[in-house]
Amino acid sequence: MLHLFQINGDKLAFDIESQALHLLDETAWSVLHAYQEQNGRRPEAEVMDRLRTEHGEDALECAAEVDSLIADGALFAHSEPVTYDQLYPDGAKIKSMCLHLCHDCNLRCRYCFAGTGDFGTGRRTMLDLETGRKAVDFLISASGNRHNLDIDFFGGEPLLNWPVVVALTHYCEQRGRESGKDIRLTITTNATLLDEEKTVFINEHFSNCVLSIDGRPAVHDRMRPDRGGHGSYERVAAHIRSFVKVRGDRDHYLRATFTRHNLDFDKDVLHLAELGRQVSVEPVVAPPGSGYEIREEDLPAIEAAYDRLACAMLAAEEKNEGFNFFHFMIDLGQGPCVYKRLKGCGVGTEYCAVTPDGDIYPCHQFVGQSAFRMGHVSDAPEQLNQTVQSAFADLLVPEKPACKDCWARYFCGGGCAANAWFATGQLQGTYEIGCRMEKKRLECALWLQARRRLRKA
Repeated sequence: MLHLFQINGDKLAFDIESQALHLLDETAWSVLHAYQEQNGRRPEAEVMDRLRTEHGEDALECAAEVDSLIADGALFAHSEPVTYDQLYPDGAKIKSMCLHLCHDCNLRCRYCFAGTGDFGTGRRTMLDLETGRKAVDFLISASGNRHNLDIDFFGGEPLLNWPVVVALTHYCEQRGRESGKDIRLTITTNATLLDEEKTVFINEHFSNCVLSIDGRPAVHDRMRPDRGGHGSYERVAAHIRSFVKVRGDRDHYLRATFTRHNLDFDKDVLHLAELGRQVSVEPVVAPPGSGYEIREEDLPAIEAAYDRLACAMLAAEEKNEGFNFFHFMIDLGQGPCVYKRLKGCGVGTEYCAVTPDGDIYPCHQFVGQSAFRMGHVSDAPEQLNQTVQSAFADLLVPEKPACKDCWARYFCGGGCAANAWFATGQLQGTYEIGCRMEKKRLECALWLQARRRLRKA
């Protein structure tokens, strides 16, 4: 499948199977459109005559080049059917865990999907060390022959349970050595409690750190007040500056959420890039009527913001002031293989979440939804609720009708199952607003790739 699109005054073609990306002139744009109308076949003689009249002999030369690329499998490449057995030759094994160190938080973020930390339960709880150890042991057992395992220390706010963070970190390292597994740790924090001691420990033991901050001071404070209703920006920003300075080039992300209150979120990305060079900004997913939910009428403004951000990133790179924006990072050369791309995030099959009580869910966004409870860390992996797991195993991109003819399917992995569920009530549903934003982000990412290649040429 060939995707033809225009962005920032440029015309591009992207073949989703071969990953070939081309920056086009007017002649190539017209010729490829003609080929696309014929499903990748050479157009009829009268169409070629029209193209020759409009663009001269260049049209025929361009068509000859297109024919050659088609023959080489670089354009209009055919997709190969992929089966579940090919994706999971040894069966799906859980290899990643979102471990909730607590269901409590010292902030009261207005859009929090976790119900300001308690996940809507009305109970604010802490993970005890024994349950945490059982969770680690469960992951090691469930992972089978998988070597690389990932655990994200999550919340609420995990730093509220700092003694367990420290003890469980050492336990992960001990069990990794004993089991022959490489257990990589991430911690996600709102940064309010970061101090020198915690910074040193995180930098020594954690392969990644996600720091939550929403951008400009007014934007952040509007949605992320503390328990007293006061803004948290100044404290958070100061702690992040100190942390990033020590963290250096080791993996970390400044992670923000934008709402319809800041549809010019490109300004927030640029603001965060002044605090750290690794930035991720996600659209809020909220129920209708909340007042800050993304609506269909907001999409033109959102798409324009992504366009401006792509231009700003390119300009920054040209001044050697570049930074990474998570959603614009793609690798067309050595990126994930097609099998990995078709799996998506692995929700419920390769990834799970564990609550402070030890209950297991398909991911952190399904926590508290009793219909999706998969089991408990005291259970053997084979005792997980197979009915729940099988529902997520069926979410593979080849099985989703809405994805089969979508040019972006290899990059979004079928989209977020939780977003689909909360938007439509069906795991196989489609969160249309999310799909449109994903496609725009991908077009911006592809444009950046094309412009970078041109700059190096």
